[in-house]
Amino acid sequence: MRFLLLALFALFSATAFSADNIVGFDAEGSAAQREIEAQLDRTVDAREMDGWLKLMSARPHHVGSLASKENAEFIAELLESWGYDTEIAEYEILLPTPSVREVELLGPTPYSATLREDTLVEDPSTSVRETLLEPYNAFSTDGEVEAELVFVNYGMPADYEILERYGIDVTGKIAIAKYGRSWRGIKPKLAGEKGAIGTIIYSDPADDGYGAGDVYPKGPFKNESGVQRGSVMDMPTYPGDVLTPGRGATKGARRLDREDARTITEIPVLPMSYRDALPFLAAMGGEVVPDEWRGGLPITYHLGPGPARVRIKAEFNWDMVTAYNVIARLEGSEYPEEWVIRGNHHDGWNHGAADPLSGLVAMLAEAKGVAELAAAGHPPLRTVIYAAWDAEEPGLIGSTEWVEHHADDLKEHAVAYLNTDGSSRGFMNIGGSHVLERYLNQVTEELDDPVTDITLKERRRAYQQINGDDKAKAEATERNDLRIYPMGSGSDYTPFLQHLGIASANLGFGGEASDGSYHTLYDTYEHYMKFRDPGLVYGATLAKVTARATLRLANAPRLPFEFKGFADNVAMYVTELQELADSMRSQTEQTNKLIEDGIYAVALDPNKSFGPPKVKAPVPHFNFAPLKNALGRLQEAADSFDAIAGSNAIASEEINRLLFTSERLLTRDAGLDGREWYKHHVYAPGFYTGYGVKTIPGVREAIEQRDYEKVGPQIDIAAGVLNAMAERIEILSEKVQGESS
Repeated sequence: MRFLLLALFALFSATAFSADNIVGFDAEGSAAQREIEAQLDRTVDAREMDGWLKLMSARPHHVGSLASKENAEFIAELLESWGYDTEIAEYEILLPTPSVREVELLGPTPYSATLREDTLVEDPSTSVRETLLEPYNAFSTDGEVEAELVFVNYGMPADYEILERYGIDVTGKIAIAKYGRSWRGIKPKLAGEKGAIGTIIYSDPADDGYGAGDVYPKGPFKNESGVQRGSVMDMPTYPGDVLTPGRGATKGARRLDREDARTITEIPVLPMSYRDALPFLAAMGGEVVPDEWRGGLPITYHLGPGPARVRIKAEFNWDMVTAYNVIARLEGSEYPEEWVIRGNHHDGWNHGAADPLSGLVAMLAEAKGVAELAAAGHPPLRTVIYAAWDAEEPGLIGSTEWVEHHADDLKEHAVAYLNTDGSSRGFMNIGGSHVLERYLNQVTEELDDPVTDITLKERRRAYQQINGDDKAKAEATERNDLRIYPMGSGSDYTPFLQHLGIASANLGFGGEASDGSYHTLYDTYEHYMKFRDPGLVYGATLAKVTARATLRLANAPRLPFEFKGFADNVAMYVTELQELADSMRSQTEQTNKLIEDGIYAVALDPNKSFGPPKVKAPVPHFNFAPLKNALGRLQEAADSFDAIAGSNAIASEEINRLLFTSERLLTRDAGLDGREWYKHHVYAPGFYTGYGVKTIPGVREAIEQRDYEKVGPQIDIAAGVLNAMAERIEILSEKVQGESS
């Protein structure tokens, strides 16, 4: 009955909404736009997408490989055949590939890790290895180290606080960490900062192996030999080619010496499977790990250090290779100097069927449909650029170099950037600039989920009502628009959004299929079509979603930037900052009092070497008034603009320019403190999370890292960018009102 009521509500909502204008269009324009979108839907062919996926995933195709170059040429030929002005933009980048990979348990019981994945008779693709990169972590430094082993759980800051309470110091030791909970590059970065001389990262079966479900080939999860490759470049400092920060890696570009590159890890790191990890972990002694640290292997997990003693040797070929970005342009019929950019990377660590080709074939289906509309007399009003990026996997390199190379033009002309990456089946997930929240919600209100036959938006809403926390459940019931998540890093939107301030979004399906194949040999066509999205049912739907998103930006008389959602999300982030400070203050006061009163001394198990936490400096009271005042102005300006422009599609080129450059105002040329490449002051990847976002990052990270002297100045900076945005919205309201009168 609940599902029936939900379906009826969704059907009524979708039917009622279909009569509403599309954001940025009037009634007549909305009807015409919906008609061309229906025409495009009919061009999307899942069987054709299947053929592209099978062809491009037939061989491993990392950047620098012949297979990657041939895939780029194939993509370019397709786009050119459809009528796009197409080029392959080349960049010369530094890429380390493995030369020597050795991880050896010296004692108590010697063991040498195989560091190799099994060929499976059930999956013919796993026998295709001529261009395969064996498991490694790109941008590990070279080195040979030998030391006792310490288990550091997921290798996050909180884990090291627990180790300190056990009296365990990783200085001079080798850390072994689980994959997960944070981006992989944070693990050796933090281990090195704590004094470790090497790092091993392994996938624990409790996370994505047999603890989660049947393993491949019986099920989708990681089998015992599977190893997650991946970059450990310090991308929270800057992404892209490590030798050319801030400038495109063209052939004649000025380059750093490798020893001066800040984003190469300072200690050697290698990944391994849980089959290889078992002897190392079984050989460890010391205290038994806390309950929440236990993994899924059939052993008792210990912290160390030792008696397991380990040797790591990692050496790499530090070669310059060519990255091939495919750039295809369809010039706008009315506003050719305004660019809507759409991208998905084409390089993979291996066969790459899920990551990235599942998203790429959806983009190609979209691009073909847009070209067919243009040929039939419906060209986009704005220029549309499709980009198939290379070298995303080792560090967002292809997109970053193109953005840095063309930064001045992009600042001048780029309206927005829409990204996809690997996709699967399940729920529509959208992240991005909150000025795009209303228009992206509207897209998902007008397309049905291909399995449940309710709208994508209402299916996502139902998921939040059942699975969200109390706040998410309440919002799913009471808030018309579902929040789009703020973006940290991890895909090619990063240079557009966080370096140049171009409004961006990332779209894809997920939630109902395992990612146990992620970055392993087993990310194959066979695995994907059996477990991830059989028949590309959701892949075809993704093409229809992103086509609407692209075309509405390209064709809207007034660009669909709205500010009430932005202001509402910023209000939430400001509240979170205050709650963070209050929570840390209360927790610090309580903990310090327990220590001073000797409570810990009698409460702890005397048979364990587990001590009390360290006394921490009190958390002061911060003056959030400048930020709250700026927020109040922002909210008032957003409400005023919505009242004036909400149902009005009248615009001019001047108004549209003020709209699409508004996101630029959230950046500062000086960038974030200590990492000047990241210039956005509302969204950034966390310095110690990597992919995970930090909202209002200057303030948030100053509080989290207890760098209290910086909090006040960062509040003033954040208030400044919010006031600049509020002023822009006020100007827009005046302009729109003037155009309407």
